[in-house]
Amino acid sequence: MKTVDHIPAAASIEPGRQSVDITIPQLVGEVFEAAPAVDRSHLLEQLLRPLGVLSLVAVAGGIFAKIRFRGGWHDFHVRLDDVQNVRVSDVVALVDYVQQVSVEAVDGLAHTLLASPMLAGSAATALLVSVLLQRDRVRRARAGAAGDLLAEPA
Repeated sequence: MKTVDHIPAAASIEPGRQSVDITIPQLVGEVFEAAPAVDRSHLLEQLLRPLGVLSLVAVAGGIFAKIRFRGGWHDFHVRLDDVQNVRVSDVVALVDYVQQVSVEAVDGLAHTLLASPMLAGSAATALLVSVLLQRDRVRRARAGAAGDLLAEPA
């Protein structure tokens, strides 16, 4: 099933900037760029959890593999000093990859973002949360409809 990862932005994210088509990975990158270090680490933790070792090595030159191994595998936390080395382009690549592995992990960012008072007021965060929640509802509705078709007697 093809996921919706390319959405038209309903409104400008920055004042004076025209509305443009923006992908979810790009929008997450914008939120990441504006986020304080603590929130950046929470975003990365959410995105890195579903990935295995080979995936981590393959994305963004392996920067996330280094972070994951330093943070421990089972009790994983991204350290604040690791966040400083992550570029927005790395996050965009990460989100793009994670969507292919676990769209639920990306959609779960909505809860992480809403839990942060520092991010909750941002226009980029509001747009991202709205899109993620809408995509999650659509995915659940499709899954429910597919389940209904399977449950019907032949």
